[in-house]
Amino acid sequence: MTKLIGLAVAVLFVVGLAGSAAQAEETLQGMLAAQLRAQGYACDKPLKAERDDKLSKPDNEAWTLTCSNATYRVSRVPDLPAKVEVVK
Repeated sequence: MTKLIGLAVAVLFVVGLAGSAAQAEETLQGMLAAQLRAQGYACDKPLKAERDDKLSKPDNEAWTLTCSNATYRVSRVPDLPAKVEVVK
C-alpha cells in the first residue's frame, strides 16, 4: 500500500513538472509576441517560439516566433528594442 501511495505521488509530481514546462513555453511565446506588438508588428496568436542557437550569442538571444499571421526572427539584447525580421 505504501509503495502504491509513493508511486501515485511520483506520478503527480512528474505530471506537474510537464505542465510547468508547457506553461513556461506559452509564457515565452506570449512575451515575444507582446514585445513585437509594442514595436508595431502584428502577431495575432503566437503559435511557437524556437531559439536559434546558431544566431544566439551571449546577451543576444535569437528566436524564431511563429504567429498565426506571420513568422518573425527576433534578436533580443537587454535594455534595447528587439531587432525584428519578417521571415514569411
